[in-house]
Amino acid sequence: MEFQTIKEGRIFYFHGPVNIGYLRNHNEGMLIDAGIDSSTMKKVLKRLREEELPITHLFITHAHSDHYGGAAFLQSKKDVQTVAPVLESAILQYPVIEPLYLFGGNDPLPELRNKFLEGTPVRIDQELEDGSWQIGNFAIETILLPGHSYHQLGLLYDGILFAGDSYFGKEQLDKHGIPYLTDTQLAMESLHKLKGITCEGAVPGHGVFEQEFRHTVQANLDYHDGLLDWVEEELQKKPNGTTHEEITALMCAHYQVRADQLSQWLLFRTAVTAYLTALLKQNRITTEIKDYRWVFKPLKGV
Repeated sequence: MEFQTIKEGRIFYFHGPVNIGYLRNHNEGMLIDAGIDSSTMKKVLKRLREEELPITHLFITHAHSDHYGGAAFLQSKKDVQTVAPVLESAILQYPVIEPLYLFGGNDPLPELRNKFLEGTPVRIDQELEDGSWQIGNFAIETILLPGHSYHQLGLLYDGILFAGDSYFGKEQLDKHGIPYLTDTQLAMESLHKLKGITCEGAVPGHGVFEQEFRHTVQANLDYHDGLLDWVEEELQKKPNGTTHEEITALMCAHYQVRADQLSQWLLFRTAVTAYLTALLKQNRITTEIKDYRWVFKPLKGV
């Protein structure tokens, strides 16, 4: 991880596969997200010690384990006030909820209870909604950015936005093929909201800090539009209907994603469902239960 300065003495971030933000205000320091595991957090704490920077607070943008997996280790080493979005905080305190919902509500199989889906439980000291807050010395604004996660919050401080996974760097979009979303419609609304935020630059959860970040946000919108169009066109090939499982397989094959493990397949199934439900919300397709299968159809006359 590279420790990069955004505003000298005040705002930094650890750039890596998953970015971790850092804010300083006098004798207080706030981390934004905590990485995937204790190994990541050990590196963060070592660098903060070397730089003689304090750590007193932790803000978690959303409850995906690559963003909070190192939080429990941090709490075991430092007395940090930990804040998180409402609803996301429930998952942070009871991480089994994630493999539980991915597995359709059934008790998850042992192979799903891994650090990539289920991090170590985190103590949450304060829950936040969308709005303005004073957390210690930090006057922050939180911005509701759902779609990738249920109640994800971005954090705006001193003109710099930490956007969580509300958008991805262009390389990450290409790498993942089908980005993980819970609600594509909400994700796109969040992207439009990002374009209207007044700030001096933004840090995504995956990607690089950019002052001119709106072109990357637009690239995300264009990417989602492309996937929506692909799904709609694929459904038009079978006017009598395509099952949920079939369109999941077709989309994963077309975008050449790796889904040879159950956990990977469940993540992609959720993402594919997010694109299907967006098309339903936009009245571009229809759906029914047919012969005990969930079936999607193009609109008549398309």
